[in-house]
Amino acid sequence: METFTILLLVIIIIGILAILYINIYNHIQFSKTKIEKVEGNIDEDLRTKYDLIVKADNIIKNNLKAKKDYLKDFINLKEEKISNFDLERKLKEAETIIDTLYEDNKELNENETMIEIQEEFKNINEKLVAGISYYNKHVTETNNYIRKFPNNIVAKIHHVKAKTFFDGKDMTDTDIEDFKL
Repeated sequence: METFTILLLVIIIIGILAILYINIYNHIQFSKTKIEKVEGNIDEDLRTKYDLIVKADNIIKNNLKAKKDYLKDFINLKEEKISNFDLERKLKEAETIIDTLYEDNKELNENETMIEIQEEFKNINEKLVAGISYYNKHVTETNNYIRKFPNNIVAKIHHVKAKTFFDGKDMTDTDIEDFKL
């Protein structure tokens, strides 16, 4: 009778540990899925913003008398391998140039397509700000979750590592100069 009780107790403990393990694993996977989904949304929004810049570049070239290639360096970004953070910063620079040209040139601020592009910039920027905020929030939550015991054991078994924030900042490293302006 005593052997049966011990065996039953061992089975119950193993069952509880299995349920705990499965719960932790599912939570980690759910968090990873949220982060990957928002990464995809940010990628899509950045591509859309890039396309708007190309579209605006064509309008600028066709409508301004000074045939200067204001956005040449930004149009070539497609060929470069840079992080989403760096791409987002460069696209913001291009948008600033477009905004300045738009404000300073009557030909552009009377152009219907350019007016639509300016409105689309506002919409895409709102989506990007929300997406980046959501990404950073869930990266923080996931990183905090996988650092706690026993979650860290399950994360280590499945090779899940802490992710960096959108700007590439890693709060766990010793590099105090990785702040980006």
